[in-house]
Amino acid sequence: MSDRYINDAQQRVLKTLMLLTGHEVQGLSPGEVAKAIGTSASNVTRDLANLKEAGLAETLESGRWRVTPRFGQAALRILNALGEARSRVEEVHQRFTVTR
Repeated sequence: MSDRYINDAQQRVLKTLMLLTGHEVQGLSPGEVAKAIGTSASNVTRDLANLKEAGLAETLESGRWRVTPRFGQAALRILNALGEARSRVEEVHQRFTVTR
């Protein structure tokens, strides 16, 4: 894929989202996010607001941020789809390995 399709702001939002995963209990402060991804506080504020608008991030009472259950639910849908695919492959495997 051509680099002309890559957008720095979009990449930064995605990095922020991935950074928030694993911090669902304590969350991360905007300053921690900015330092970890190497950007300004104003960029982090904008990116977190966009993630919140999308329903993918939320603020805690402490002002720290975490991913919402919506993000985890999407991950579970992926795992469920993979489980279903595994079952279909195992079924086909059984059909091809049964000797008569």
